[in-house]
Amino acid sequence: MTATPMTPPGHQGALSARDWGVLLVLCGAIFLEGIDVAMLNVALPSIRADLGLSTGSLQWVMSAYVLGYGGFMLLGGRAADLFGRRRMFVFWLTVFLLFSGLGGLASEGWTLIVARFVTGVAAAFMTPAGLSIITTRFAEGPQRNKALLIYSGTGAGGFSIGLVAGGLLTSAGWRWVFFAPVVLSALILVAALVLVPRSPRPDRTGKPVDLAGGLTVTAAIVLIVLGVERASHASPVQTVLTLGAGLAALSAFVAVERRSSDPLVRLGILRGGALVRANLAALLFAAGFFGFQFLVVLYLQELRGWSTVQTSFAMIVIGIDAILSPVLVPRLVARFGNARLILGGLLVTALAYGLFLRVGADWTYLAMLPSLLLLGIAFALTYGPLTIVATEGVAEEEQGLAGGLLYTAFQFGAALGLSATTAVNVAATASSTPAALLDGYRAALWVPLAAALLAVLVAAFGVRTRAGIKVIATAEQAADDRRAAELPASH
Repeated sequence: MTATPMTPPGHQGALSARDWGVLLVLCGAIFLEGIDVAMLNVALPSIRADLGLSTGSLQWVMSAYVLGYGGFMLLGGRAADLFGRRRMFVFWLTVFLLFSGLGGLASEGWTLIVARFVTGVAAAFMTPAGLSIITTRFAEGPQRNKALLIYSGTGAGGFSIGLVAGGLLTSAGWRWVFFAPVVLSALILVAALVLVPRSPRPDRTGKPVDLAGGLTVTAAIVLIVLGVERASHASPVQTVLTLGAGLAALSAFVAVERRSSDPLVRLGILRGGALVRANLAALLFAAGFFGFQFLVVLYLQELRGWSTVQTSFAMIVIGIDAILSPVLVPRLVARFGNARLILGGLLVTALAYGLFLRVGADWTYLAMLPSLLLLGIAFALTYGPLTIVATEGVAEEEQGLAGGLLYTAFQFGAALGLSATTAVNVAATASSTPAALLDGYRAALWVPLAAALLAVLVAAFGVRTRAGIKVIATAEQAADDRRAAELPASH
């Protein structure tokens, strides 16, 4: 399927009824992914109590999903390009459904951990496939921008709603946190079979699948994510060995791809400055966002004694981005461009984290509200435009790869941010007294702020580059105009 305009000129941003149907299905899938992760975060204490899990085993319930999701994302994105986007989306959505149900039926920790790992792998194949269906179905420009901003807003809304839904479902029984996604997955699957059109399978005649590249890149990402995610829970020697093995596998992958006649990942895609900046900014943004959210949850529940449901409702204000992304952000993109919007959103992010640095032991919710509200606004300004830039100008046959790169950056950033924030928090907390806990939170809050400021620096280069291109284009246009004006005189 080609990314050709599907609407008459003058209505390039309008979507047909069939377009809305396809977009609804894909938004349902990204909503499912967001709500699944958020609900599990809230349910972890209840799972530990019911299954009698140790702290280490409970950590693996989260780590297993992170490893499956982050480790297989790049392979999943490329698989959509090679074997068909709809085929990959439907198959792995089915796997997601089945193993979510297995998680809900788990009576032992190891069963739950295996179920979460496979669910993460399913999400790693399903999510970039869904994104690439959007970027190949909708014409690049206003139509695709509108679709992507609605899509990104839905994903963020899923995460925010999941925080509240997780608290409510957990109060009825933690197993509902797994059974609810089963019901939602089934509805999305039926809708996908009906509404998402079949696309021809790419012709792979005479082109062998790059198994060596797939194995080495997956091993590299799994080991690196594992090393980063476990850094605050494992010994320094284990962390260094794991990261070293990951870097060795990454070097092997690069060597394989350079020699391959039909590589799994064309390394030349990384020469695009805008794509690299978008992925780096996404990594840093995710690192700060997930680290900050983790600290706020600890502050509210450990220090303030708030319940799970109270904490969930307190943080739902961040979900304002689900409204702003489809309603306001398309207009801002049209007026200011993606690069300026990303920079502005990251500046707002840094402001949100900076305001929370002075958090006190008896802060009212109104004192916290500015940071939470600003973070929701920042997410709307940043997440959707980053998605647009990361897939803009990429050939149709590599759209799945571009989506895989972006989501890998987000997932790796989340793991990095959580690990760094946890490490600083643990190191700065001298005891379990309220004063010591507060000191630990305040010290760790500098990690999200540092990540946001680094992201601002990366984004600033994007604005500068765009400005330079515009100046050159304007100069060239002026020169062409002068030559055109002089042409009649020369005759």
